[in-house]
Amino acid sequence: MELKRRAYQISDKLHHLAEPVSKVIAKTGVPPNAVTFFGFGLNIVAAWLLATGHFLLGGFMILIAGVFDLLDGALARVTGKSTTFGALLDSTIDRYSEAVLLFGLLFYFARRHDTTEVILIFATMVGSMIISYARARAEGLGLDAEVGIMRRTVRICTLALGLVINQVLVFLWILAILTNFTAWQRLFYVWRKSGKQG
Repeated sequence: MELKRRAYQISDKLHHLAEPVSKVIAKTGVPPNAVTFFGFGLNIVAAWLLATGHFLLGGFMILIAGVFDLLDGALARVTGKSTTFGALLDSTIDRYSEAVLLFGLLFYFARRHDTTEVILIFATMVGSMIISYARARAEGLGLDAEVGIMRRTVRICTLALGLVINQVLVFLWILAILTNFTAWQRLFYVWRKSGKQG
């Protein structure tokens, strides 16, 4: 429970910090969608760094790209340019960004025939996908399922930390286990909220 609370605190602080920065960017006239695509471009660069084994640089690039992932939504709110399509685009690009980062790692370890790392990355991909799907499906049913420790911001920070401190295998175990645990947390949450039917 303490780890979960701290993870949420870190995520919330990052979102709060995005507001004042977005006000500065708003003065430049840069549209929110441009920030979204720029952040995605940085994630592609980070993925290339991971695929070529530059884990330290890749970890820092992920953190930099993560800043832009937070800024686009905050910029849309500050400028009054929040739209339904913009929100969908932001969420979609976020998922592509996470996928491309994990693919970069997968490419690196697959070339080295490191089976354990490949399996853990695949498990993390599956868990991340189900986390997002469970929330989206729950919202379609009129329920809010944004629960669990491994929200996207926490997943990205966890991955970046493991890369920066050169403990990739340990943090892949953490991601593989906790992403899937979070996915089941969301399923259980919806089951309880829906009156334990079916």
